[in-house]
Amino acid sequence: MPQEQRDSFFTELLKFVVVAAVIVLPVRLFVAQPFIVSGESMSPTFENGEYLIVDEITYRLSPPKRGDVVIFRYPRDPKEFFIKRIIGLPGETVVIQNGEVSVKGAGTATVLTEPYVKNLGNGRDAEYVVDQDSYFVMGDNRPESSDSRIWGLMPRQNLIGRALIRLLPVTQASLFPGSAAY
Repeated sequence: MPQEQRDSFFTELLKFVVVAAVIVLPVRLFVAQPFIVSGESMSPTFENGEYLIVDEITYRLSPPKRGDVVIFRYPRDPKEFFIKRIIGLPGETVVIQNGEVSVKGAGTATVLTEPYVKNLGNGRDAEYVVDQDSYFVMGDNRPESSDSRIWGLMPRQNLIGRALIRLLPVTQASLFPGSAAY
């Protein structure tokens, strides 16, 4: 290979790498990131080892909603990431009674219909007041979930984003996997 062609090849390769970095890095840092589900706390909605893409932009523009599946930094160890479903919003009270979850806020009480929950096992009867800038989160596999019932509220600042795309397994690929409307 002549010297001129070799220099041209490396120059083009360098340009490609720089352009790719300029495009990919901001997307990866500020728009979306990969997440691999670990554990059984969200089963059957999400199984261990599923590969998700997390939307990091939506919650910068609008607040999370009840039923959203979110990825966040674990409040007791921010190096760990958890995936759970938002049950209680700021200023609400979450009530668990006889295995049934209801939410009280602004003078109303709503019993949640939770078709995504396979194993209820919501634990003992309890009432949780959700602070401003915090959320009450629970896993869909209630007996196997370490969530707000155990370690408390999830602070807004720990929120990374919501599940945008399930990529793997390919047979389960979907947009906004696990979303529930209330």
